Amino acid sequence: MDLHASDRVPELRVGMVGHAFMGAAHSQAWRTASRFFDLPLNPRMVAVCGRDSTRVLQAAARLGWESTETDWTRLVARDDIDLVDICTPGNTHVDIAVSALEAGKHVLCEKPLANTVAEAESMAAAAERAAAHGVRSMVGFTYRRVPAIALARRLVEQGRIGEIRHVRAQYLQDWLADPSAPMTWRLEKDKAGSGALGDIGAHIVDLTQHITGEQIVTVNGLLETFVHHRPLADSATGGLLGGDAVTGPGVGTGDVSVDDTAVFLARFGSGAVGVFEASRFATGRKNAIRIEINGSKGSLAFDFEDMNVLQFFDAEEPSETAGFRRILVTEPQHPYVGSWWPPGHGLGYEHGFTHQVVDLVTAISRGEQPLPSFADGLQVQRVLAAVESSSHAGSWEPTTADDEQLLGAH
Repeated sequence: MDLHASDRVPELRVGMVGHAFMGAAHSQAWRTASRFFDLPLNPRMVAVCGRDSTRVLQAAARLGWESTETDWTRLVARDDIDLVDICTPGNTHVDIAVSALEAGKHVLCEKPLANTVAEAESMAAAAERAAAHGVRSMVGFTYRRVPAIALARRLVEQGRIGEIRHVRAQYLQDWLADPSAPMTWRLEKDKAGSGALGDIGAHIVDLTQHITGEQIVTVNGLLETFVHHRPLADSATGGLLGGDAVTGPGVGTGDVSVDDTAVFLARFGSGAVGVFEASRFATGRKNAIRIEINGSKGSLAFDFEDMNVLQFFDAEEPSETAGFRRILVTEPQHPYVGSWWPPGHGLGYEHGFTHQVVDLVTAISRGEQPLPSFADGLQVQRVLAAVESSSHAGSWEPTTADDEQLLGAH
């Protein structure tokens, strides 16, 4: 056995900006992908960037990065970086991504793509210009890579549930249900763009559009903030979820300027209707992503808290034996699964990030557009903006200004 076969595979030299919660998840993916999948390029973790020199050195040692930077502009300018992975708050995405693309670097950017539609438009335009020169970009809607979700999309594409009529989607967490939980950048509109709507609602917007192959065209939404002031976190603790979460000194309170929950109705381009809910106040729910899609020939149901299972109902079966079928998505023929463990040995949260790296690296090697593209990220951003506008106006709002702006969701 040739233990050095990977040495002959061309390298993809990666630089990552941000090293907190998402940075750790992305790091394990870069470390793991080539050890389980036969990749056409071998990811090399060249540099990680963070604002605090001590903390970024510690992160590099813990996560497996070769070197560090404390200024993202220096990381982007380095000749030994081929791809920039952006794991920072939303207010920084546009500057880092556009600069990296203009420097000829491929880009992976965490979701949501930006904090505003205007920023997302700028990023999508930069991505289109860069693509003309072979520079690729992708937005990190990682849950697409859960094998059960990928199987759901495959079944819809095969016509197994027929014409789609109803879509129901929830993303429920409870990490903010305690009013004494400290402030974090995720609660500041100028850094996060929005609260539950963008942080987790963006995922179910993308997932439902991805599974169905259809776009949301109009929405009617309601946003609510339950706790308007929270204690400030001490800089030594970093607040909840890790990372650069502080908003001030360790005394006093900070103002929450984003939504705690988002609820909205939606209509898809085909005429299908949807009900969406995103909350960080769903007491007892830690990371519950629930999606159900009803069609003319059947239904699909998924719950991330049982992430290796897809429920499938075939309406064409005889009524005396018909019922939801529990599919354990761990067989080698299921998406992504064949490179991991024997059947029945389930995968976890982190595997979606590894699959994301696999798909991104493969697309770059082939000279293809990785999905979801920045154009797809922009389309999700338009939905988020329409929900917020609808909540303020109390009316149905379109997700695009005109038909020419309607970008394909893949």
